[in-house]
Amino acid sequence: MFHYRPPKELRALFIIHYAPLLLIILIGPLTAYYGVWELPIPKLLSIILGCVVFLLGTYVYFKWEIFWHKTYKGQLVTGGIFQYIRHPHYTSVLIVGFGLALFFYSTAALLIACMAIPIMIGSILDEEKVLVKQYGEPYKEYMKKVPWRIIPKIY
Repeated sequence: MFHYRPPKELRALFIIHYAPLLLIILIGPLTAYYGVWELPIPKLLSIILGCVVFLLGTYVYFKWEIFWHKTYKGQLVTGGIFQYIRHPHYTSVLIVGFGLALFFYSTAALLIACMAIPIMIGSILDEEKVLVKQYGEPYKEYMKKVPWRIIPKIY
């Protein structure tokens, strides 16, 4: 269905930024199974909040994915969700990770989700170097127009 493949120089970054999400999926259920690393909040609240956050992340992901594949033809994409944040994919992965950590009611998974933030920031900074090389001045102008990388008004 979707045929996008990241450039070779970015493939390692994609693997690195998905690793925390995979760890959350692997470690999170251990909390319920063994009754360890539980969050110090009511379990039902954590599960409900986790579902809401996960669904929000999934919504952002599909908003990015569908828009990207409808519009990307090798050119710089600045419309749609990209007019608010420059890296909605990274945003969605972070939100999904935090949602899963809350859903699993797991302190360990939540710590991994927090550790994913600097990993994503590093990936974004590396990717932006590639994008500046690829698109030049138009990307620099886009960076000025849309200063937020992941979360509007925050970063």
